[in-house]
Amino acid sequence: MAEKEHDGIFREIDEELRQEHYAKLWTSYGSYIIGAALVLVISVAGYKGWQSYDLTSRQADSEKFAIALRLSQDKKSDQAGQAFLDLTAKAGSGYAMLAKFQDAALLAESGKNAAAAAAYGALAGDSSIDAVYRDLALLLGVMNEMNAGNGGDKKEWARRLAPLTADNNPWRFTAREMTAVLAYTAGDTVRARELYSALSSDAFAPQSLRTRSQEMLAALES
Repeated sequence: MAEKEHDGIFREIDEELRQEHYAKLWTSYGSYIIGAALVLVISVAGYKGWQSYDLTSRQADSEKFAIALRLSQDKKSDQAGQAFLDLTAKAGSGYAMLAKFQDAALLAESGKNAAAAAAYGALAGDSSIDAVYRDLALLLGVMNEMNAGNGGDKKEWARRLAPLTADNNPWRFTAREMTAVLAYTAGDTVRARELYSALSSDAFAPQSLRTRSQEMLAALES
């Protein structure tokens, strides 16, 4: 079923591109990309949180975080938001950081992209957390700015994403995909084609991203 749904998405993307409605495409599917990134946030950041902090001494924070996650999963956004805010103020640094990511994610899911971007921006500028999380916050912040629907400076977004496209950055594939989107919407189809071509043939890129890039590339070249 999931495979059929994805096939349908890619067919719609191809049709949109053939009609040269790329801006509308990003509006429609930007949240799809963000959703995939947020799943990655929970899995990677969650793993690091459990790995880096003593579970015995952090048991209370662990239980509160689990409760907040359940509230979020049950779509009780207000209660979940308050629970995450409490954790950011009272929990140890590991769970406080995870709670800040989750609180920003709730804002994004509620359509408050500008507020989510600001929350991610605060995380990106927090020198007390690991660089991998600051980079992730930067990536998600730019994503939300792009989806805020108030225009924006595409060149500035691309400039901020540039360090994340480096070969040794764990978020490079999504950053490169976003850069390709920005290139196209800025009218630089040559650069967009170059980026999608590289992504579609990169054996280390996630399969879903390679497939998406192949679809985009085919539409650009038609």
